Amino acid sequence: MRKHIVIAAFAAAGLLALTGCETGAESGSGAPSVDSKPSAVQDPTQGAAQDTAKGTAKADDTGAETATLPDMTGKGLQSAQDEAQAAGFYGLTSHDALGRGRMQALDRNWKVCGQTPAAGEHPTDTEVDFAAVKLEETCPAEDEGAAPEAAGSTMPDFAGKSVKVARQALDSSTSITVEDASGQDRMVLMESNWQVCSQEPAAGTELDGRPVAFTAVKFGESC
Repeated sequence: MRKHIVIAAFAAAGLLALTGCETGAESGSGAPSVDSKPSAVQDPTQGAAQDTAKGTAKADDTGAETATLPDMTGKGLQSAQDEAQAAGFYGLTSHDALGRGRMQALDRNWKVCGQTPAAGEHPTDTEVDFAAVKLEETCPAEDEGAAPEAAGSTMPDFAGKSVKVARQALDSSTSITVEDASGQDRMVLMESNWQVCSQEPAAGTELDGRPVAFTAVKFGESC
């Protein structure tokens, strides 16, 4: 009888031990092991930053922004500039359409004869150049305001051109003198208001560093 009790006790102890192991195994299967890595948690700010970056790249890939440039011919220069800016164009410049090289110091005193580029759809970073004359002047049939070409090795014909344009075409090292052709001995101060009557050396002469002399009168006067 005692033998049966001892055997039963050992069996009960083994059963308890087996149950404890199974319970530990079950509880251990639900917890992460030391070597396991937790799943990544999405940072909402990181996602927003990625979305913003994608939007910027897409905008850059589409090219420059475009807008419609109006036709400003005949308008005052200041009004034309204001209208171009309102349309989204901010790279603005202007020049003297009569080719005298005058600066448009007061835009309200000038009017637009033409523009480059012409009216239409253009990238907003396009430079808009207005050809202009003073309000009391008549626009020329063709824009004469192109930048003067460098004189090169021979003397160009500057007759009828402004003294300022002639000076700009010659090398900056050239010695230049200008005299009043009217005989009034006036000082030629604002060279864009004076036109060349005669020159020395003559057109076609080789320029080899010699001084250049001009006679001139104000525009509107006869040589």
